[in-house]
Amino acid sequence: MEITAKMVKELRDKTNAGMMDCKQALAESGGDLDKAIDHLRQKGLLTARKRAGRATLEGVVHSYIHAGSKLGVMVEVNCETDFVARNEAFEDFAHNVAMHIAAASPICVDKDGLPAELLEKERQIYRAQALEMGKPEQVVDKIVDGRIKKFYSEVCLLDQPYVKDPDLTIQDLLNGLIATIGENINIRRFVRFQLGEEV
Repeated sequence: MEITAKMVKELRDKTNAGMMDCKQALAESGGDLDKAIDHLRQKGLLTARKRAGRATLEGVVHSYIHAGSKLGVMVEVNCETDFVARNEAFEDFAHNVAMHIAAASPICVDKDGLPAELLEKERQIYRAQALEMGKPEQVVDKIVDGRIKKFYSEVCLLDQPYVKDPDLTIQDLLNGLIATIGENINIRRFVRFQLGEEV
């Protein structure tokens, strides 16, 4: 199958991957867009794993104020070099993450940032609900684990579906950027302010 420029552009728009990576992914997947996206995700994950141990001492603190000035976000995104911190794709990523945080209201970057007492409280609630529904004891733990996984996708930034493309998580978006730029990148921290809310 011939890989057209239109197909490459569509894949690039969905994934932010480089043009040649998109063309190669489409060629390897026989022109199937969904398979090409999976291929790029896998490549991004492998690249991210290779680079995970490298120090990220540069980066940006990006702020986003939502229309009406009643909601604001600051996010710190780190990378390895100052050169990448000034890269347009890196800056766009920081901006998109800040907008996502404004819309999706995560409470932490990843599972490690969740307060242990909150996680335990959720486990107890899910366990009580499952038992109240009359589920057998041997099934309750599986139900609780499934609901905890869903809870992570609601409150942990990296596990959340990206608001602009729910087929991707923020982690997928990050992995794609790492694969494109070729440096270790991480979201270190964020704070979300909403008028009238307690911090």
